[in-house]
Amino acid sequence: MIEIRTVDLEDAQKLVDIYRPYVEETAITFDYEVPNIHEFEEKISKTMQKYPFLVAVENKKILGYTYAGEFYPKRAYDWTAEITIYLDKQARGKGIGELLYNELEKQLIEKGICRLTSCISYPDEGSISFHEKHNFRKVAHFEKVGYKFNRWYDVVWYQKYIQEKEFIE
Repeated sequence: MIEIRTVDLEDAQKLVDIYRPYVEETAITFDYEVPNIHEFEEKISKTMQKYPFLVAVENKKILGYTYAGEFYPKRAYDWTAEITIYLDKQARGKGIGELLYNELEKQLIEKGICRLTSCISYPDEGSISFHEKHNFRKVAHFEKVGYKFNRWYDVVWYQKYIQEKEFIE
């Protein structure tokens, strides 16, 4: 049985291990270097000050993680968050991303977030398909803005409305 729970700082090494092949083998992330445990612990601590950071666990093994982050550092954007999901190689295609995403969205709604965004290196058909399945829509396409592995990559931005909010000024 897969459990979705809030991350612990002690999970940092496993999250680094999951993230490592994305950095070293793909342009899914534009990081050139794998963060160390201390850097990842800082990322977890900073993220959890405002947003959820979740892991999927089965038999005490972490299979993947998801978190939300600041879309843009101005107060007017406080109701919009950028989401991220990474899965262990052996966990892909088993519905774990779905479980993580559903819980993340639920918690973001509870926190008052209204819009979700996701920045995807292009082409990444798996990520694009996943987001479209969850009712995200493509809202931007930037050409040749990321450079990794001796070539240029495009990025696409996807967005989803998850709730409406009335504001009284």
